[in-house]
Amino acid sequence: MAVSPWLTERPFQTKGVGLARAVLKLAGWELVWTGLPSQQGVFLGYPHTSNWDFVIAVLLKWGSGMQANFWAKDSLFRVPLLGAWLRWLGGLPVDRSSANGMVGSMVDRFLAAKAQDQRLWLAVTPEGTRSYVPYWKSGFYQVAVQAQVPVGLVVFDFKRKRVGVDHFLRLCGNPDIDLPLIAAYYADVQGKRPELAGPVRFK
Repeated sequence: MAVSPWLTERPFQTKGVGLARAVLKLAGWELVWTGLPSQQGVFLGYPHTSNWDFVIAVLLKWGSGMQANFWAKDSLFRVPLLGAWLRWLGGLPVDRSSANGMVGSMVDRFLAAKAQDQRLWLAVTPEGTRSYVPYWKSGFYQVAVQAQVPVGLVVFDFKRKRVGVDHFLRLCGNPDIDLPLIAAYYADVQGKRPELAGPVRFK
């Protein structure tokens, strides 16, 4: 019998902040959250078409109680106050000119977290920008495969006003198999500016 790539059990639950959930509800948004399948993993945020995605993502993080880190340009962390604020939110400074080093460094972080049974989830927007791009950046995929951690499919669905994640995928390591599963899940999800959503594919 073939093993399903979808992880259905949620043994790790989190407790969020009621105020953040209330703000989302007041704005007409539904928070989708069922817990985590493991202590470590990668959150995939798509589609990323607007600056509003970041605001909603922060409310999602606080409202669900999920402890998520995210990559950000290292130059931003050198700006007084902004850098401290980004670190407080969970930002991890990266040098985008060194993709291999970035991936390897993140894999090492995951392996260390596994060894110490510490929670570590990395939130990534695979398009890398809110502007249209014809393909996704593959860094998140390399990290998830090499570290052997699941991927949570986060939605910013402005059509239905739903934000959150309730589907987690175990990657097999073959993009020709994994990406169609991801694309099918996001097929009916609509960002704030749908025309800027890039296709689910690597270069």
